[in-house]
Amino acid sequence: MFDFPSGATALHLLFHENSEGLQNAALLLGGRPALNRVARVIEDLSHSSKIGGRSKRDIVALHALLTLSHVHDEDRPEAAYFAALDPAAPYVAEICLLADGLEIAMQEMGIAVEDAPQCPSGAPGCFSEGIGGSV
Repeated sequence: MFDFPSGATALHLLFHENSEGLQNAALLLGGRPALNRVARVIEDLSHSSKIGGRSKRDIVALHALLTLSHVHDEDRPEAAYFAALDPAAPYVAEICLLADGLEIAMQEMGIAVEDAPQCPSGAPGCFSEGIGGSV
């Protein structure tokens, strides 16, 4: 499914190695639209070593999704998906690891994450208390 173009980046590797997990997380946290967005990024990265503008926007949106940036905005669908999750479920830890990995890969590629939520400890990335954690 994922052919590496020459010049594969940290994002290429992340999406290749975590394709299923990223898609599952997107579906859980954002429904079919988020899943489709991740699938589009995977498709784009599998065919090009360059990361275009649309892919960058989709990657930033995925980061916001994985870091729960919009779950407290009741006008956004993420709030409803978040409310349906079990904070004790094993996928919570995987989502946090995916969020951290994505942020690291984004930083290596120079994709801005300044607006990323901060952990209670102040470190960027996923929330230390998991999906049920505070913002």
